Amino acid sequence: MEHRIDRELEEFRRIMEVPSTFEEGFRWSALFGAIFVALLMVPGAIYMGLLAGTGIGSAAQWVTVILFIEVARRAHRYLNRSEIFVLFFMAGSMMGAATTGGLLWQQFFAQSDAAAANGLADQLPRWWAAPLGSDSYAQRTFFHIDWLPAILMMIFGSFAGQLSNVVLGYGLFRVASDMEKLPFPMAPIGAQGIMAMAEDIEAKDAKTAEESWRWRVFAIGGALGLAFGSIYLFLPVISGALTGTAIQIFPIPFSDFTGKTGLYLKAVATGISWDFGNIITGMVMPFYGMVGSFIGLIITVVANPILYNHGILSNWKFGDDTVSTLFKNNIDFYFSLHIGIAVAIALAGIYQVVRSVFRNRQAARQPGGGPKRGTWKDVPPGRGDIKGWAIMLCYFVITCAYISVSIGLLMWHHGGWTKDIRNVLIVLLILGFFYTPLISYVTARLEGMVGQVVEVPMIREAALILSGYHGVAVWFLPLPIANYGTMTVFYRQCELTGTKFTSIWKTKIILFPLILLSTIFFMNFIWGLDRIPSVAYPYAQRMWELNAANSCIMYSSTMGEFSMFEQAFNVVYLGFGAVAGVVLFGGMQLLGAPIMLTYGVVRGLGQSLPHSILPQFLGALIGHFYFKKRLKLKWRQYIPVVAAGFSCGMGLITTVGVGVTFLSKAVIKLPF
Repeated sequence: MEHRIDRELEEFRRIMEVPSTFEEGFRWSALFGAIFVALLMVPGAIYMGLLAGTGIGSAAQWVTVILFIEVARRAHRYLNRSEIFVLFFMAGSMMGAATTGGLLWQQFFAQSDAAAANGLADQLPRWWAAPLGSDSYAQRTFFHIDWLPAILMMIFGSFAGQLSNVVLGYGLFRVASDMEKLPFPMAPIGAQGIMAMAEDIEAKDAKTAEESWRWRVFAIGGALGLAFGSIYLFLPVISGALTGTAIQIFPIPFSDFTGKTGLYLKAVATGISWDFGNIITGMVMPFYGMVGSFIGLIITVVANPILYNHGILSNWKFGDDTVSTLFKNNIDFYFSLHIGIAVAIALAGIYQVVRSVFRNRQAARQPGGGPKRGTWKDVPPGRGDIKGWAIMLCYFVITCAYISVSIGLLMWHHGGWTKDIRNVLIVLLILGFFYTPLISYVTARLEGMVGQVVEVPMIREAALILSGYHGVAVWFLPLPIANYGTMTVFYRQCELTGTKFTSIWKTKIILFPLILLSTIFFMNFIWGLDRIPSVAYPYAQRMWELNAANSCIMYSSTMGEFSMFEQAFNVVYLGFGAVAGVVLFGGMQLLGAPIMLTYGVVRGLGQSLPHSILPQFLGALIGHFYFKKRLKLKWRQYIPVVAAGFSCGMGLITTVGVGVTFLSKAVIKLPF
């Protein structure tokens, strides 16, 4: 088994090597790039998230990088790879903040049918959404006194989250990479596009065409993205802006066949996503992971009719669409099964980490000393590292701030100290000072070994339920629970591009106010254009109500009466999922199956939106059996760059359409 696992992961490990020198990437160009993204890209990202649920991908990052490279050239200056990486990181950070839903989601949930039906609408805390009686909903504006607490909490959450993620993720990277020498096999994928840009500059400067292969491959992906994006997203956006009726050649977000196939496939959601990016994704991701996802999907297609015939999926009715089918199946069976499978994933990840540590210690006792380990002081010169005490101080201060603010908000909500608040305080201390560092370390090691994330499911939910708290306010607190281990991959990418870590921290300081101001302003502007969701935003109109209903399952669990949570939570199904997951991992290990196959099967069983799995599997087949055979290891170097170019091209053309939409809706008609 070890040989087969290593053979697939080794393809990713060998793509790039860490350079011997590191350069400062923070320049004035980063500040100008942040302003450019804040003014031009953030509104497009928010709009496209509502329209298609995809944002504009990494288009904002690549457009920013390309624009500043060309401007620098005309000023007879060339950006180094560190400066390009900082620009890329900066644009990505702003896009991440813009596509989370934020205040737009909060205003929708407060007015949603799901919140009203479960008795939550009147109990939502003031710091999360304005009261339903506020005239801000009729005016469709966040610039209202009733939204001030929610905006202040957004500022606090953004500041504390980004600071802790950057600093504590760095500390975990030091442990996993510098001390334990883990390879981080998936990190080179994210760094390949940066190298494409940098090598293009170097090739044109040195007149060496051979060195610029990444740029040519990136251009191919960009052309594909422009061509497909013109049909899939640009046409609906521009036609809706100019004529009032969106023309969709390919339905957004997917074509739904469930209402027709339900006659033969009981309780099975069928359909297909026409986004060509799914095929590209299937090529980029590990082949066995995509095969596993397809196998998991086939299992659900076979199992759901059987579960329906045995009365387990009892709520499904013929004629239900994808959204209704997924939600009803979730209530009847898959909510508990998801938890059980996630427990199995967590146990498998923790087992891998513990086994790795144990084997390393055993090898260290053997002659020769086993794998070479480093110390905290073993850092590459000039990388821009900080002291360990600063990391620990940051962790302690941020965790205490989370706990203090959460308890303060509950006391404000209830008018004083109560027994429920005391119980919540105990839970917060356990989550902040025990669970968070433990799960973050386990994830950092797993990311370093096989490029996977481990999450123990329902820890937050179980802790809050067991606290005995009554009400829904506790679900909207800024809890001190996070998994900082995922940030270690970013620092590995930073290292692979030869960028000083101090560049990232300087950029974060500049970004924070720009992210907040641009996100709040443009969310307010877009809400003012039209009701959200509405027919103008097909993805939000179709999927947000499902997301709200799923959220209410958990929120209703602390209301002290029979709730949707009690209907969905079934210990037997949970136990079945956990046992099935453990058996699956154990069986795969005995058979010597690649570990990516195992994770893929679990993903497919998790009843993720099935309409994307088929095109992703198709892309995996094309990549593995055609391109990989022709290009060998180069295929693993080429396809991440193609994917980056595709995202750039597709996002760029749709951003143009969004700009036209904003102009058309912002026109003021004169009364004469």
